[in-house]
Amino acid sequence: MARAQMTPTAPGTRPQPPTRPRNILLLLGPALVAGVAYLDPGNVASNMTAGAKFGYLLVWVVVVGNIMAWLIQYLSAKLGLVTGRSLPELLGERIGRKPARRLYWLQAELVAMATDVAEVIGGAVALWLLFDLPLLLGGIITGVISMVVLQLQNTGRQRGFEYVIVTMMAVIAVGFTAGVFISPPDGSSLVEGLVPRFEGSESVLLAASILGATVMPHAIYAHSALTRDRFPQRSATLTTPRLIKATKWDVTIALAVAGSVNLAILLLAASSLQGVEGTDSLEGAHAAIGASLGGAVATLFAVGLLASGLASTSVGAYAGAEIMQGLLKVRIPMLLRRLITLLPALAILAVGIDPTWALILSQVILSFGIPFALIPLVWLTAQRGLMGAYRNHWVTTALGVVVSVLLVGLNVTLLVLTFTGA
Repeated sequence: MARAQMTPTAPGTRPQPPTRPRNILLLLGPALVAGVAYLDPGNVASNMTAGAKFGYLLVWVVVVGNIMAWLIQYLSAKLGLVTGRSLPELLGERIGRKPARRLYWLQAELVAMATDVAEVIGGAVALWLLFDLPLLLGGIITGVISMVVLQLQNTGRQRGFEYVIVTMMAVIAVGFTAGVFISPPDGSSLVEGLVPRFEGSESVLLAASILGATVMPHAIYAHSALTRDRFPQRSATLTTPRLIKATKWDVTIALAVAGSVNLAILLLAASSLQGVEGTDSLEGAHAAIGASLGGAVATLFAVGLLASGLASTSVGAYAGAEIMQGLLKVRIPMLLRRLITLLPALAILAVGIDPTWALILSQVILSFGIPFALIPLVWLTAQRGLMGAYRNHWVTTALGVVVSVLLVGLNVTLLVLTFTGA
């Protein structure tokens, strides 16, 4: 499908902001879709483990991670809006030599596939918890449902795709936050948790895991493509300044939802599961929730986990297709691609590899891809020649550099602690 190319506004000619736009809600959606990446099974496992082992200690990590994520997702969305191209497309144009583009694509593809593995496994575990289905069958069902969801995007029904993902996001929110209302967190302990501190190397490892899973490469790649596809043209009423304003609201709402749910998961574990053995796995957390808060809350948790796996794997497949098309200029049918990327997850489930171990491994692989998505994003959005009047303010670029250094450093810490066993 041909996409209109948009010429950035000439440098130094920033348009005056229009009057308050009407029906701004109709312009929301891309960030809510990309935001599902922050509610995938890997995030659930990290936050649940942090709350169960250290109580309210790492509340501040979830809050800081969410603030970082806001900036990164806003920059990604703005890049797609202003240029009419996705981050992979722009990188493909700038990495001229084919061998270099192939290597760059390989690391991005491996990261997308590793994330997809975690999401399919999460869906399979949820179906096992809910219906006692074998993990392999659950993985197949998760993959088939994600194909149906992707068909909406594949046939050009962008809004339909968004509606399905946002609906799943609502189910995730209900499933993962219900327990907090039944077992409310301690207010004073929650406030204390906002003060940055650690207690030993294991808390550092969990903090790095939470932050390392917060900004995901495939979410950065996908968000720029989602805004490009959603708003391919401009008009007198659909101007770039208006869309950027709507995008700020879109990202704010999406990250507020994702951040609140992630915080609720940690608070639920801190208030009800602290010190309980076995909560470092999804099935163990489910059993502990059932024993502590009852079967209804445990069922809602499993339903939320299922929605998490289904929604995030659909977005991950969308990102993977964009990575291939943008970097290699190769487009294969979305459903065929979905089938290919489903195979590694099914193979892991078929041979009986521990699902929790597979989730941890996927987070480690994801850590390798953070610099390759984050650093180019900050650099490209600061370029006057590319972004024109919409390039980053120097303060925004400085914040982007600080966030990049922190996230890359934390991901390196995660890798070192994981491999050394410290």
